[in-house]
Amino acid sequence: MPCVFVRLTGCNLRCTWCDTAYAFHGGNKMSVDEVLARVEELAGRRADGRVAVPLVELTGGEPLLQDEIYPLADKLLAAGYTVLIETSGERSIARLPKDVIKIVDVKCPDSGEANTFLESNLESLRAQDEVKFVISTRRDYEFAREFTKQHGLGDRVKAVLFSPVFADPEGKWQALEPRTMVEWILADGLPVRLGLQLHKFVWHPATKGV
Repeated sequence: MPCVFVRLTGCNLRCTWCDTAYAFHGGNKMSVDEVLARVEELAGRRADGRVAVPLVELTGGEPLLQDEIYPLADKLLAAGYTVLIETSGERSIARLPKDVIKIVDVKCPDSGEANTFLESNLESLRAQDEVKFVISTRRDYEFAREFTKQHGLGDRVKAVLFSPVFADPEGKWQALEPRTMVEWILADGLPVRLGLQLHKFVWHPATKGV
């Protein structure tokens, strides 16, 4: 769906397959109100005055490294936006407003950041939220499968996402073919969703701002 992305700079993890390393540094320093104004500009208005793109996603980097994320989320909700946040799962999500839809990663063994998931986050998940596993190998898949079963994720959240790693355009890492993972999911009868990075099919995988 059309969505305004707010990408925050900085991340304390270094996943082996990270496709947004450009967000580790740089960016533009902006106040919460400046971000709100930019979201409003990008979202646009229909002829009847309604917001044309009412969906906003807060991402990074790791957005929960910045304390301003909390007033920003509050103000976006108050302005009538549907707000999502993508986070690594290493930071507590407990302070986020309850109406923010949380997409929480659990890092798999071959991410290079295994055992970083904060298990207390499981208690903060709501029925509207999602849990995501980015999967690069059969070992990652088996970890995600067992974690999903052990913690009853299918009963906790709206969706459990299994997302196969997309090949790096510069050849730094290989893809896990989506069909391969689909066959694993079907063989195990898992109630999970396949998560594909659709923008990488529509545009060149290295394209920014789409």
